[in-house]
Amino acid sequence: MKITLIVLGVLGGLVVLAALIGLFLPREHTASRAATFAQSPAALFAAVRDVAALPTWRSGLKSAELLPARNGRASYRETGPQGPVTYVVVEERAAEKLVLRIADDSLPCGGTWTFEFSPAGTGGVLRLTERGFVKPALFRFLARFVFGHTSTMETYLRDLGRKFGQNINPQP
Repeated sequence: MKITLIVLGVLGGLVVLAALIGLFLPREHTASRAATFAQSPAALFAAVRDVAALPTWRSGLKSAELLPARNGRASYRETGPQGPVTYVVVEERAAEKLVLRIADDSLPCGGTWTFEFSPAGTGGVLRLTERGFVKPALFRFLARFVFGHTSTMETYLRDLGRKFGQNINPQP
């Protein structure tokens, strides 16, 4: 019984320490990853914007549905392992740029994802840039030191590559 209490105390102490460290980490962050594809920027853009088809190639994504426009801007909801997240299209230039913003202030994190499409030989490059924030200090610690700010972007780019039958290696 004594050992169990010691183990629980140590684990609790580690959680408190992680939260304290998280308090000193910046709330905002910017991270970016890019990948080169055999597909043109237009084909990449079309895949990213086909909301109904997102669950067919995005790992962990259970559903995606278009929603009514918000202030004249397109919006949609994705449902994944952490629950539903609503996005609003902030900027859109076909085959060039797409900016999505998380439109739910009740979530522990938020921000934007900027998709920049450019030609590369006969294919294209997709650069994802996340300008985000994490509210809870413990989540800031986990995002920085456990999961990393780029892991979701790297998964997204690899999933998009698999959609097109490619093995993608995201780069900074």
